[in-house]
Parts: sequence; C-alpha cells; structure tokens
Amino acid sequence: MEYITLNNGIPCPVVGIGTFMLSPADAENSVREALKMGYSLVDTANAYVNERAVGRGIRESGLPRDRVFLSTKLWPSEYENPGAVDETLERLGVDYVDLLYIHQPAGNWLAGYRQLEKACREGKAKAIGISNFEGRYIAELETEWEIPPQFIQVEAHPYFTQQELRKTLDKYGIRLMSWYPLGHGDKTLINEPVFAALGKKYGKTPAQVILRWHTQMGFAVIPGSRNVAHIRDNLNILDFTLTGEEMAEIAGLDKGARYYHRTDEQLKQFALWHPQFERA
Repeated sequence: MEYITLNNGIPCPVVGIGTFMLSPADAENSVREALKMGYSLVDTANAYVNERAVGRGIRESGLPRDRVFLSTKLWPSEYENPGAVDETLERLGVDYVDLLYIHQPAGNWLAGYRQLEKACREGKAKAIGISNFEGRYIAELETEWEIPPQFIQVEAHPYFTQQELRKTLDKYGIRLMSWYPLGHGDKTLINEPVFAALGKKYGKTPAQVILRWHTQMGFAVIPGSRNVAHIRDNLNILDFTLTGEEMAEIAGLDKGARYYHRTDEQLKQFALWHPQFERA
C-alpha cells in the first residue's frame, strides 16, 4: 500500500473500498474480502444505510481496528442532532473513526462542521473532512472553521480534475478523495486511446491506469464493487508508475466535464431526508 500524509500528520492509504449503493449484505461481503486481500481504507456514510454491515465486515476480516482507516459521513438531517456522532460510532461498532465528513452543504452545515471539530477534539475522529463542498461553499467554510479539514471528497476523474478547487486545497494541505473516479463508468472516458495504449504498455486495464493516475495526482481513490475480482483488480495498481510525459498526456483530457449536477432544490431536500438506519 502507498500512503498520503494529511495536514495533521496522519497517514492515509491511497486506495480504498467504497460502499456507495451497496446493500448491507454486499457491503459486509465487499469490506470483509477487500480487507483480507490487502485494502486498509474503507469508506461509508450515514446515507448509504450500511454502516452496521461495514462494521461487521471489518470485524469479520480479522484485522485489528488500528489497521483499518475507516471513514464515514454525517448526513445533513443529522447535523443538529447532538448524538449524531455517538450514534454513528455505535452503528459501526467502533470507538472512533479515522475520518469523519459532513456529506453535503445543506441545512445547518456549519453546525455539522462544529460536530466534526468537537469529535476531533474528543478523539472520536482522528481526521475530519467535507464532502461535495465546492465553490462558494468551501469559500464560506474557510472563514468559519476552527480546525481546517484534512480531506474533501468530490467528483474527480481525467475529464474533471478539479483544477480550480485544488488551488484552495493546496493552500491548506487538504487532500482530495475521488468519487466517480472512472467517470461513473463512462465508456467514452475508459476507452480513451491513451488509456488503452498505457494499459498495453504496463499490462493493465484502462480502468487500472485511470486509478493509478488518481494516486499519482495525490488523490485517494475509493472505487466500490460487489464483485471480488473487480475489487482485487482495483487494488492491483501500485506496481507501476506513469511517467511525467504520460501524466501530461492524460492532463490533456481535462475538459471540465462532470457527471453529477446538484441543484439548490436537491440541497433543500437533503436537509429534510432522514436515513432509515439498519436495526441490526
């Protein structure tokens, strides 16, 4: 495994298993198998409604707690719930998380961020982060935080490299964790000739080349899958290194094109939706 160092000195693996859109049963299985094959970063969220299953998968893997970098996210309807952090830890079956995000800039997101800072001070979160905070949202948060975030989780891929956002991140040493790392599975992106050529050169698939590009950009990446073979392939990207010329060639693909377009109306709805958490 390779690691990146956060702005508070904590190391974080560059490749992890994501659990977005995985059922509890699939999340449990994917997390358990991923950890057994060498993963050590696991990402979930209140909104994925699989935190209990993720906790089971971690325990079933046999890895000690301190060998797993666990991240989760508070949903906007939980931002003003004073018990939100403790309830999240209870669902996961842990005493702390390695990384705790607020998930969306919706509702009283500043109250949510204050919960993160409090959790950090109390040792319930070793690092804190923001998810989907771009543009004016991160600019506003920048004037309010008492503890700067260690991570931001946003859409990023070779068609959308977050050039503008990274100017702010670089000022504070905030790391980027990519979602939609393969462009939401867009075959146009995956089938770009540059990735086919590099895959042939290094004996990798185009998807593996793209994931390696992420890690060499300094991003952490968390592709999710219920397919054990795909999970293994997604980890098998650290035995080759793209050259500077190859990274520059991939940079030429950036066209500022994202796949996820969030509206203000959606943000309002996010603050009203309450996840129906697993009972067991």
